[in-house]
Amino acid sequence: MSEVSPTILALDFDGVVCDGLIEYFQTSWRSYCKIWHPADETPPEDLAAQFYRLRPVIEVGWEMPILLRALILGVSQERIWANWVDVAQQITSEEGLKAAEVGAILDGVRDEWIGEDLGGWLGLHRFYSGAIERLQSAIANSVKIYIITTKEGRFVRQLLAKRNVEISEERIIGKEYKRPKYEILRELIAAGGSAVNIWFVEDRLKALQLVEQQPDLASVRLFLADWGYNTQQIRDSIRDDNRIKLLSLAQFTEDFAAWV
Repeated sequence: MSEVSPTILALDFDGVVCDGLIEYFQTSWRSYCKIWHPADETPPEDLAAQFYRLRPVIEVGWEMPILLRALILGVSQERIWANWVDVAQQITSEEGLKAAEVGAILDGVRDEWIGEDLGGWLGLHRFYSGAIERLQSAIANSVKIYIITTKEGRFVRQLLAKRNVEISEERIIGKEYKRPKYEILRELIAAGGSAVNIWFVEDRLKALQLVEQQPDLASVRLFLADWGYNTQQIRDSIRDDNRIKLLSLAQFTEDFAAWV
C-alpha cells in the first residue's frame, strides 16, 4: 500500500458517487401535489431547472417540497440563496405545516413509488462520470470502500449492483443505522486499530466539520467533493482550512496521490 493512499475510503453516496437530482425533484413534486393539490399536476416548465440549481440549500429532505413551494410562490432565488432557513420557516408557519408531517409525506410518496415501480425509481439515479471506475480501481488495489449515507442501504446496494460494483453489505452504512457519520468513522478506527488510515469524501461541509470537531478523529483525512450539492460560497469558505481539502471530480477519478 502506498503511503499516499488510504486503507479505508469512506464515501458519502448522493452527491459524491451518485447524482440523485432527478429523483429528488420527481419525489418532491409528487409530495407537493399531495400537500397543495395544484389544478395542474404537470410541473411548470422551468421548475426542475430552478430546483436543481438551488438543491445545495437543502439540509433535510422535508425541505425539498418547501423549496418547490417557495419557487411557485415567486420567492426570488437570491433570497433563497441568502436566507433559506428563514424562507422555509416562514412558509411552514404561514401554511400551518410541520417539518415532521412534510417529511412523512415525502417518505410515503417515495415508499409508494418504490413499491410500485422499483426499477423506474432506481433508473432516475445517475453515477458521476468516472465514479464507478474509481470504486473498482480502489477495490482492485485492496482499499476497503465504505459507503456512509443517509440513503437506505438496500437502495445503494441495488444501484451499485447494476454497475457490477461489489461492496459487502456491512460496508454500506445507510439511513437505517441512525448514527452520525463521525460516530461511524470512530467505530471504523476502533475496529481497525492503529494501522487504519481513513479518507472521507463528503459533499456537505457541515458533516465534515462535525468530524473536524472530534479530537479523536484527527487522523481522518477530509475532502469536500466540489461536484456535489454545495455552493461556490461553501467551497470558498474552506480555502484556508488546514484540515478539509477541496476535491474535484477530476482528482477523485485519479490516483490518490493527485488528491493531496
